[in-house]
Amino acid sequence: MTDIAMIEAAAGRLDGYARRTPLLSSPFLDDIAGRPVHVKAECLQHTGSFKFRGGWNAVSALRPAGVLAYSSGNHAQGVALAAQRHGIPAVIVMPADAPAIKIANTRALGAEVVTYDRASTDRDALGAEIAAQRGLTLIKPFDMAEVIAGQGTVGLEIAAQAAEAGITGPAEVLVPCGGGGLTSGIALALEARAPGMRVRPVEPEGFDDVARSLAAGERLRNERLSGSICDAIITPVTGDLTWPLLKRLCGPGLVVREDEALRAMALAHDRLKIVLEPGGAVALAAALFRPGEGPVIAVASGGNVDRAMMARALSA
Repeated sequence: MTDIAMIEAAAGRLDGYARRTPLLSSPFLDDIAGRPVHVKAECLQHTGSFKFRGGWNAVSALRPAGVLAYSSGNHAQGVALAAQRHGIPAVIVMPADAPAIKIANTRALGAEVVTYDRASTDRDALGAEIAAQRGLTLIKPFDMAEVIAGQGTVGLEIAAQAAEAGITGPAEVLVPCGGGGLTSGIALALEARAPGMRVRPVEPEGFDDVARSLAAGERLRNERLSGSICDAIITPVTGDLTWPLLKRLCGPGLVVREDEALRAMALAHDRLKIVLEPGGAVALAAALFRPGEGPVIAVASGGNVDRAMMARALSA
């Protein structure tokens, strides 16, 4: 299981390679939310999302001869760049309906892309089969100790930056949540470094397995595997490693509508001057449009958005 020591070791491996992304704020957003809002801009990380952290840590720690990953695009790019910089081959299994920019960027980073039908294909089984055939090390998108530890470095930065910003009391930390790697990693880091902060997962409407699981006290699945603009955080179910951490460390999940994610994208563009993808904007949407007390930190987890989707958000 991932622990704070593994997260601190990951921070050492990432030092000098990952960006320390900023914690942003705007009085305009504070007015909308009715409380102080701070945004951890992981959309400014290498490859446009937090996924570079987990990819780099896993490749650096395991030192494989070659890697395979399955991803809708952000994990794909993170692993592809990590592999490229370590001088090893990468094969990425991606859903055919992933945003074109994510597929193109993954190929541009030197990875071989294998596409599949998200609705009918078991991506885990497909990835495991290719990895076995080619002798590649599988870097899972969330349910892997080294990946969780890499994502947990976001939590270490949040704890330090919150203190620098004068956030010393209780605060909510809202995190876009798919399989739970980022959410559980941040929760582990904050448990050790800022125990007064409570992590809450945020999901799109119709794909809220984590919120339902936390409410039920048992792991539940999503009925659908496609059909949301928030492609980056659509997963069937949380992982064997992430679920116990989410259950132990997180507060109740939050759910937002697609129109709220689009509005958050537009507000992030207008007020923070950053670009978010729909899945990366759900935590900001929850911070802005769901009631709460005290300061809130929203993780803006990714910004790999097609121009058409960004135009849709800006014109909504």
